Amino acid sequence: MVKLYGATIDHEGRCVHYSSPVDVVANKCYSCKKYYACFQCHDELEDHLFSAWPVSNEKIVLCGSCRTELSAMEYKTNTKCVNCGHLFNPNCALHSHIYFSEQE
Repeated sequence: MVKLYGATIDHEGRCVHYSSPVDVVANKCYSCKKYYACFQCHDELEDHLFSAWPVSNEKIVLCGSCRTELSAMEYKTNTKCVNCGHLFNPNCALHSHIYFSEQE
């Protein structure tokens, strides 16, 4: 099973910063290659700031509900997990620039 880091409060990866029923997405930091529940958890626990991953076909998004890994494009073009159907928080798009770099 893929390891999920952060100040998580449940088995689906919700954290102390984001804990609504749809807050089940974790993102991989480009620098340390670890999945974190959110950028705030990452920045509190690592010695570097969360660095955005260049948008590609690599699996860099994790559904905390079923632990399926998705590419940024799979995640951005779906409102729910492509495997288990768990809904994703649409407000995560507000932080897209933190998690994904459009530069190739």
